[in-house]
Amino acid sequence: MNRAIDVTTSVLATAARLAFAERVGPLGKRPERPLRLYDFEACPYCRKAREALTVLDLDVEIYPCPKGGQRYRPWVKANGGREQFPYLVDPNTDIALYESDEINRYLFETYGNGRVPLPLAAGPLTDLSSYAASAWRLGHGRSYRPAKAPVKLLELYSYEGSPFCRIARETLCELELPYLLHNVGRRSPKREAFAALAGKIQVPYLVDPNTGKAMFESADIVEYLHRTYGQG
Repeated sequence: MNRAIDVTTSVLATAARLAFAERVGPLGKRPERPLRLYDFEACPYCRKAREALTVLDLDVEIYPCPKGGQRYRPWVKANGGREQFPYLVDPNTDIALYESDEINRYLFETYGNGRVPLPLAAGPLTDLSSYAASAWRLGHGRSYRPAKAPVKLLELYSYEGSPFCRIARETLCELELPYLLHNVGRRSPKREAFAALAGKIQVPYLVDPNTGKAMFESADIVEYLHRTYGQG
């Protein structure tokens, strides 16, 4: 896709959700271990779960499940009983959940102040705007593209409401590359440590422990991922 169109449609996707999930909300206790989310970027219900994770400033291991993917979709069906997304696993409580609304209620009760924010709790309006965000992206982050698996999880510093982070995450999803997502939305307590690591606060920021590479800029990240892991 042309870069200008790519960025414009991603901005419009953010606008469809009224720029929600750009900043952190009230926080509760912190998990000892990262949560695990099995999802795919183009799924409007998965978006709702990822938005909650940004608002709650939670790190999460993402296991992308694009359509046609063979690494993690079978695992979800074998362990959860259904090939349905999102699927959240919390190793801190031994909880596993389908259904975005149930996931979000659990997340805010366990790691927030117990109240799901209105942008995630408006029923059909929430779902409609999330569908609109997916529609703007014209199928990006939906289908698998042949790629080799990394030995170690990649790491991405991101937040759900960023149009540029979305572009990087969609490529990670399409290539079925698992990664540790560090949510660093505005007001995140983790931003100071992020700035110390990266030298500045700018997202997306990709760290690949398999090659020792680290980089900003969504276009550079996309090109790097295809060059390093893509096989098509």
